[in-house]
Amino acid sequence: MAKKKKVTRARSASSNGKAPKFDRVLVVSAHPDDPEFGSGGAVAKLAKDGAKVTYVIVTDGSQGGEDPRQKDSELVAIREKEQRAAAKVLGVKKVEFLGYKDGHLAPNLKLRHDIVRMIRKYKPDLVITHLPGRAIDAPMGASHPDHLAVGEATMAAVYPDSRNPRAFRSLLKEGFEPHIVKEVWIPYWTSGDYLVDITPTLDLKLEAIKKHKSQVAKPGLEWDFEKWIRKRHREVGKKNGYGYAESFKRIKV
Repeated sequence: MAKKKKVTRARSASSNGKAPKFDRVLVVSAHPDDPEFGSGGAVAKLAKDGAKVTYVIVTDGSQGGEDPRQKDSELVAIREKEQRAAAKVLGVKKVEFLGYKDGHLAPNLKLRHDIVRMIRKYKPDLVITHLPGRAIDAPMGASHPDHLAVGEATMAAVYPDSRNPRAFRSLLKEGFEPHIVKEVWIPYWTSGDYLVDITPTLDLKLEAIKKHKSQVAKPGLEWDFEKWIRKRHREVGKKNGYGYAESFKRIKV
């Protein structure tokens, strides 16, 4: 009978000090509030450990409301303000808004081009983005079509586009030289292969999410997100003996 293969689960820097240190991190997300829900604890930890973290928010968030009479411009302005406030809580240095229309994304060449520009501009060691495929073992919200599009476009932007001087050559004329990303982390609900201990930063994650009042305090749709967040990350943390953890798929480029 064959021996059962021992699985070694990657651990975060706070547990054994062997995880890589990143100087620059780029978080590419579809909507305002996606970075906080998906990786807010890890983002706060990376920032505390000295990384310069930048957000790229692809859409304008204009479909993130329940009132069809509200003007798009009004909701867009609210969500941009909320996102900047949330990013500040986590120690994020810069937030870029690409302004694509919410709910209308496709992983096409235009989107890839714009994400490549951001990667070449900020030259991250680490990129954090969405899963480029449906997660059927997670709630439907994790597989929003915009998430899928951003995940796929970002993966293509990381490889091969950003590192290839022959890809999007017009960017060279703008001064954006090729750049090689070292790693990609994808929030992976509860079944990733890399866990980050967010016990010291969970409260910051929750505080940042609270800044998105238009999303978590909708009249008639209030929900105890804090209870849900704590339960989810407590369950993930048990796998490594952490109080709370976020789960990622870690890809070394």
